Amino acid sequence: MVAMDSVRVTTNCKREKLELQTWSDLPTELLELIFCRLTLEDNIHASVVCKRWHTAAISVRVVNQSPWLMYFPRCGNFYELYDPAQRKTYSLELPELYGSRVCYTKDGWLLLFRPRTHRVFFFNPFTKQVIKLPRFELTYQIVAFSAPPTSTSCIVFTVKHISPTIVAISNCHPGATEWVTVNYQNRLPFVSSIWNKIVFCSGLFYCLSLTGWLGVFDPVERTWNVLVVPPPKCPENFFAKNWWKGKFMSEHNGDILVIYTCCNGNPIIFKLNQSQMMWKEMKTLDGVTLFASFLSSHSRTDLPGIMRNSIYFSKVRFFGKRCISYSLDDCRYYPRKQCHDWGEQDPFENIWIEPPEDLSISL
Repeated sequence: MVAMDSVRVTTNCKREKLELQTWSDLPTELLELIFCRLTLEDNIHASVVCKRWHTAAISVRVVNQSPWLMYFPRCGNFYELYDPAQRKTYSLELPELYGSRVCYTKDGWLLLFRPRTHRVFFFNPFTKQVIKLPRFELTYQIVAFSAPPTSTSCIVFTVKHISPTIVAISNCHPGATEWVTVNYQNRLPFVSSIWNKIVFCSGLFYCLSLTGWLGVFDPVERTWNVLVVPPPKCPENFFAKNWWKGKFMSEHNGDILVIYTCCNGNPIIFKLNQSQMMWKEMKTLDGVTLFASFLSSHSRTDLPGIMRNSIYFSKVRFFGKRCISYSLDDCRYYPRKQCHDWGEQDPFENIWIEPPEDLSISL
């Protein structure tokens, strides 16, 4: 009888404690799971409830839109765009791109080339705006541009090695009547690739050679220099079949980042230490998300919590339900046990592009 009374008292105490618990007592992990599904406005409203909710809401708050993966069809005019944050696919009919090949993307603009006519032009797939450049043969050059073509600071830059010690650099800008090409002598061997490893950062174009040497072009001073910086240390067995496709290059807030991948190991990320002129391996991205593709790569902050401190690659599995990514927090790929042989993928098949803020205008 005494034992039953003791059980009854214990049960009543537990019931009273449960009745006294409030929403603010929810575990942090559960709060973050709930808040990451809210809109930005609802997330802000929830963050003012109490200190615990504020901390949880801030940790998963989404301020930026992630890039989308744009697919170029082998035939036809319908282009698919995959949103990795929402895991949704959109379609656009773009007959304006027929017969063209994508070269680079930045700020929602595509830079394209028509091999048959040597026509080079910018195209915004969301506004359908076209900006033409003078004709030019973009066959073996790597190419990038510095700003949207609607900006007066937009410069298009290409580089092609003539020999290991000589490169031909060409540049142009919207409104120009011709391209300007100058040959430069290298102090160190520099062999470029048609798979772009090039970024514009702090007013300079940075180009990574096939073997990891870094070339820098100043469009104002019109100078070219191959930095005396030993190439990043490659992963074991990196120099194997299709090894040249396993490198990606991006920039974030003035930092130059290089990603090395291989099919039998985890990616390795290097950041250029510009004061010591050496590459430093990074174990964390401090919440930054990288989006890597052959022709251009991007970086983002303030994305959904599950996407942070990760690299998203230009491959989608499970019928569009999952983009291949690598989490630096978990030290593993998602989905697990996926094949990462980049030799199977056509470099011109897809590219990351920034979507417009107002999707209702274009989709």
